[in-house]
Amino acid sequence: MPKNEDEWRKMLTPEQYAVLRGKGTEAPFTGKLLKEKRDGMYKCIACGNPLFASGTKFDSGTGWPSFDEALPGAVKFVDDNAHGMNRTEVVCAQCGGHLGHLFNDGPTDTGKRYCLNSVCLEFGEGEK
Repeated sequence: MPKNEDEWRKMLTPEQYAVLRGKGTEAPFTGKLLKEKRDGMYKCIACGNPLFASGTKFDSGTGWPSFDEALPGAVKFVDDNAHGMNRTEVVCAQCGGHLGHLFNDGPTDTGKRYCLNSVCLEFGEGEK
């Protein structure tokens, strides 16, 4: 499964590559999955790894899809001290692609807010 950067560039769109491999961020309120409300599964666009069930998604008002719980073993966490901030980066456990960040200000019982980029995700309706 490991790919070199040339393989990733060929496989991903320029925007996907900039976010997943370059740790970028899509503009807020522009993501195709921001307002998605159907039942289904959110997966990593790069490798197909299931990441979040639709029942864990909520509207955080931040402009990015937000979730309160990842599937077990689906993501890994990396300390991110870039841009003068101390944050927790969320990466796909399977391919290592940057998905977004985790914050401890979520409104549900988990207290978590996985703030993710739509460009990193694919959605499968009805998948569980």
